[in-house]
Amino acid sequence: MSLNRPTGGRRKPSTKRLVVDEVMKDSDAFRSAQDIHHLLRSRGEAVGLATVYRNLQAMVDADEVDTLRNEDGELLYRKCSPKHHHHLVCRSCGRVVEVKGPAVERWASQAAEKHGFVDVAHTVEIFGLCPSCRG
Repeated sequence: MSLNRPTGGRRKPSTKRLVVDEVMKDSDAFRSAQDIHHLLRSRGEAVGLATVYRNLQAMVDADEVDTLRNEDGELLYRKCSPKHHHHLVCRSCGRVVEVKGPAVERWASQAAEKHGFVDVAHTVEIFGLCPSCRG
């Protein structure tokens, strides 16, 4: 008798997770769960909003997507590179550029050390207008 067990403790991604992942790969901007849900439905996918939220949270937990909050406090999602980085985000069109910030890294470490903090993490998002929107 053969048991069907996932290898390495990982479960195979569900079909719904794969379609959410596909939409995330197709976008350079941060998107809300509602936007992602709408895109999936417009493509003919039978997926509920709760399923989109659940899969996005699983992707966040697995460090497969980044999040940020917009001015209204809504959580937005984006598939990013796996290396630590920060974002330049256009307030008008939502264009996102990933940037490294060695000076930010040094500052965060120094600030933490000065105040006795350990095991620190940080998030830096820079908002402005991209070249196309600043006109």
